[in-house]
Amino acid sequence: MAPPNQALNSKIHEVIVTTINEQGHPHCAPMGISEVNAHILIQPFKPSTTYDNLKRHRQCTINYTDDVRVFAGSLTGRRSWDMLPCQQIEGFYLSQALAHTELEIIGFDDNDPRACFKASVICDVNHAPFRGYNRAQSAVIDAAVLVSRLKMLPEQKIKQEIAYLAIAIDKTAGPRELEAWGWLMTKIKESGIELND
Repeated sequence: MAPPNQALNSKIHEVIVTTINEQGHPHCAPMGISEVNAHILIQPFKPSTTYDNLKRHRQCTINYTDDVRVFAGSLTGRRSWDMLPCQQIEGFYLSQALAHTELEIIGFDDNDPRACFKASVICDVNHAPFRGYNRAQSAVIDAAVLVSRLKMLPEQKIKQEIAYLAIAIDKTAGPRELEAWGWLMTKIKESGIELND
């Protein structure tokens, strides 16, 4: 997910980044990306599968989806999603993506703790209209960011944030959001943090 202190003066978009491994299989990861001077910046943590895949294979796909289960699933060991082959690069995109962007990596800074891959857009493809996130979908994405930082954030902050986000889940969640939320809450409890049910 997006770094907590983004130095660049740009918007961060929470998306699913799909890379391919040495065997040619897709790997999906939720991540915050930035657009700077018409280029996309991808900043995976080191070590990570996305980092390794991008260093080896300099192409990837950005997936835009309103199925927040993909965000939650990627952080809780549920990475098996239906994929389709890309149009102009060697790679895959999510079958439920509302849109996807195919990218070619053109630059790379191997910084710590996050590398920065600079990519140019090969093609943009729209599949279905995006009607915006409801409050529950936004809450799941925010909770996914917290889960990606369980070892970095104070326990009390995580508890406070989850308690606030749970209000939106209670009021506006549908079946997909409830499923995704459940996965994330289980992950948090498994880390040793006790939440108020």
